[in-house]
Amino acid sequence: MKAVCWHSAQDVRVETVPDPKILNPRDAIIKVTSTAICGSDLHLYEGNIPTMESGDILGHEFMGEIVETGKEVKNLQKGDRVVVPFTIACGGCFFCQKDLWSLCDNSNPNSWMAEKFYGHSPSGIYGYSHLLGGYAGGQAEYVRIPYADVGPLKVPDGLEDDKVLFLTDIFPTGYMAAENADIEPGDTVAVWGCGPVGQFAIKSAYMLGAERVIAIDRFPERLQMAKEQGNAEIINYEEIDPGEALKEMTGGRGPDRCIDAVGMEAHGTDAMAAYDKVKQGVKLETGRPTALRQAIVACRKGGTVSIPGVYGGFVDKVPLGAIVNKALTLRSGQTHVHKYLQPLLERIQQGEIDPSYVISHHMSIDDAPKGYKMFRNKEDNCTKVVLKP
Repeated sequence: MKAVCWHSAQDVRVETVPDPKILNPRDAIIKVTSTAICGSDLHLYEGNIPTMESGDILGHEFMGEIVETGKEVKNLQKGDRVVVPFTIACGGCFFCQKDLWSLCDNSNPNSWMAEKFYGHSPSGIYGYSHLLGGYAGGQAEYVRIPYADVGPLKVPDGLEDDKVLFLTDIFPTGYMAAENADIEPGDTVAVWGCGPVGQFAIKSAYMLGAERVIAIDRFPERLQMAKEQGNAEIINYEEIDPGEALKEMTGGRGPDRCIDAVGMEAHGTDAMAAYDKVKQGVKLETGRPTALRQAIVACRKGGTVSIPGVYGGFVDKVPLGAIVNKALTLRSGQTHVHKYLQPLLERIQQGEIDPSYVISHHMSIDDAPKGYKMFRNKEDNCTKVVLKP
């Protein structure tokens, strides 16, 4: 089959690799009908996530048709159309039973690696390094699905791929980010980053009762989308300091809730941003937390900072004093996608949201290297790339 394979920083190739096989009675094989390049994939593309190996198959946002099931998979049949959570979970461990699916104890066969980094291991993730399981990803023609009896969600007839594909990751991620922010009716929410997760965080903040949402970015097409599709007020941080702007827009109090939807490759315009870029370049820091610092400092006293943006390891100069002295709450985590699949599917079915609005480009999987480059460089107003095998 064809698959998108990582070889080194900024080197992804479409290659012919062996077809996946059933390895466990709880496995299934799907024929991929749509897969997407995620902003998190760009961290791999840039070489910023450790334990990648040449030839690893990328991709964790994908859906398709069941073509084979293991003997213990009773809930799915050949021909079923499904979306697949990017986090892999067993369904039976302590954490799965508590709806903390991305913390599954049993789905990362390389948990010993993650324990060295984090103290404990999160769940396995498709196509996202050997630190998180070494699983083959979904930017391919076929994928093996472990624990298929608890993961995939059947898609009702009449819903095209583009409407439901992002249930696999970015729609639940944006929604959980807003949920983690503890939004109360009447709140003002500030969202750093207007990529797809930021866009869904904006939409979700309103779903959960926010009165105002303020979006911070520098790309005109993303700010325009946040304004027109998300009904957000916007700040271009290259034109105005976001901290000062947020104070002025909130009467000096600051936003009630702040969401960092940027993560480890944040761009900045000050000396601290340059410091981060140098340290990350020489591997003395794994992330550039410009957006996180701004969110912590801008948030009102007693507020909440939610962090859906990916951070892979260590970052410098996080303003812990602001967290303590302003009595802030910080909440984060890889998304517990299984928890949100059905409720968010229902919102799509009811016409409350059509997640396909973030898509700017459809491409053949053969053009994946071009898609990565375009998405990374924000060429041709690229906001999201969907690949068709």
